[in-house]
Amino acid sequence: MKSQFKLATVAAAMGLLGATSAQAVDWGGYFRVGPGATKKDDSRACYALSGAGMKYRLGNECDFYGEFLLSQGFKSDGVEYKAALMTNLYNGDSSDTGAASVGINQMYVEGKGYDIAPNVNFWIGKRFYGRADVHITDTFFINLSGVGAGADSIAVGGGKLGIAFFRNDSGGVIQGTPAPANTLDQRPASRVNFDLSELAVNPGGKLRFVGTYVKGDFTGGKNGFGLSAQHNQDNAFGLGGTNILWVQFAQGSAGVDGGFGTLNATSDTKSFRIVESPGWQVGPFGGQGQLMFQQDKVETFTGQVTKVDSVSVGGRGSYALTKNFKLVAETAYVQKKPENGETQKLAKFTFAPTLSTGPGFWNRPELRLYVTTAKWNAAANAAENGGLGVTGRNDGKTKGTSYGAQAEIWF
Repeated sequence: MKSQFKLATVAAAMGLLGATSAQAVDWGGYFRVGPGATKKDDSRACYALSGAGMKYRLGNECDFYGEFLLSQGFKSDGVEYKAALMTNLYNGDSSDTGAASVGINQMYVEGKGYDIAPNVNFWIGKRFYGRADVHITDTFFINLSGVGAGADSIAVGGGKLGIAFFRNDSGGVIQGTPAPANTLDQRPASRVNFDLSELAVNPGGKLRFVGTYVKGDFTGGKNGFGLSAQHNQDNAFGLGGTNILWVQFAQGSAGVDGGFGTLNATSDTKSFRIVESPGWQVGPFGGQGQLMFQQDKVETFTGQVTKVDSVSVGGRGSYALTKNFKLVAETAYVQKKPENGETQKLAKFTFAPTLSTGPGFWNRPELRLYVTTAKWNAAANAAENGGLGVTGRNDGKTKGTSYGAQAEIWF
């Protein structure tokens, strides 16, 4: 009944957005879908250690997910504005038993051309905001999304400044690193973000700074702050490629990605992260890589502070044999070293013959067949609840192989 109500609500909202036919409605989105199994018992399996940037996704996604955006632009007396609605569909496996959930990712209005500041874009609503990711790990290392209001495209010192306020009222799952307590209790909190981007610092290179301030607005709620620096380089390595570098720090209740963190975390909770992600396309050979180091100092339930070091290194490459057929492979190694604990290790490799609309790494849709194999150690099994988080089942194994087919598309 709840699922039917959600579907009816989404359908009504989509109808309202499309009710006016003054201009064409823009339609876009993303989804991934396909069957998967393992050689053991035909149950889906995926291989990762918990944490941001620790799961390499090619042939390694056990869910179905899609997001679908409707937006419409308008113009009135010199003001250009847009209404946007994004719905989503999620199913944790390939069953057809009605287990899928439906929700709304975005619903906001933005406008530009107001006489008080003609070149500034103003917005209010729920939206994806300020995101910057590494596709092969499906990780947004900067993610300011939420329910809020703000203004961006403000000209400052040769760059563009965005200022936004976000608010959580209650409910939901806390974002960020493991919490000292109340890990499923995201009580009222406020967040302010400053985003200064498009700062030219070298030929083909631009710098971005993102600042975060968080306040937990409840008894026991804590403050926090964070700062990220991001450098984007075009024509990297002299090969026409790209490179993105992030250096990030967060303390207290702020998330290292610039969002909300653990809202009752004290100033003893700290995260530092550095991420390097090159991308390239040299003739038929394209790809993306990631190298990440993250250190988290996390307050435990007993009030002690423990340190966890995480390392993630891997890459995906594609080689086009014809215009529409390419061979894609991905290899990765990840590890976590808790203070006074054993190092958790996992390695995976995927091979995927792929049909695509073109020979480039980023051409989509892709229709893939894949085989994935992975190995991990006993410490990873113990940390991931006896293998549940690593393999998709609690079997105590330290290696696995899965296979399947997947379609991935954005449009």
